[in-house]
Amino acid sequence: MSSEEPFVLRPIGHVESALVDPRAAPKQASEGAPQAWLVIDPAVGEGLRDLRAGDEVLVLTWLHRARRDVLAVHPRDDPAASEAGVFSTRSADRPNPIGIHRTQIVATDGLRILVSHLEAVDGTPIVDLKPVLGR
Repeated sequence: MSSEEPFVLRPIGHVESALVDPRAAPKQASEGAPQAWLVIDPAVGEGLRDLRAGDEVLVLTWLHRARRDVLAVHPRDDPAASEAGVFSTRSADRPNPIGIHRTQIVATDGLRILVSHLEAVDGTPIVDLKPVLGR
């Protein structure tokens, strides 16, 4: 596969959150992000069967409202900060806007998973879930 060949990423679900404006969302989960629901597509629901409240997970998202033409940013959107290459930052704006969020499962309800402290906005597509391994 060449780097020019397209490939398909299919969302496995979406985020339901009180956060609706990316500009008002916390930059990191530890900066006041609320709980949110991960709503999983029934086609992949079997993959949830071993997840439990208390488990730590990495939620990979597609930051669908981000700009994809950005290669340099002012870190944390601070105009006083020197510009940095986007790959040395956690900016949502980047060629492939993949978000990674470490969070903990609070509760499960069928195809819905309540997680703590998620800074993704409402409607954000979920690409994958992975367990946090070790410390």
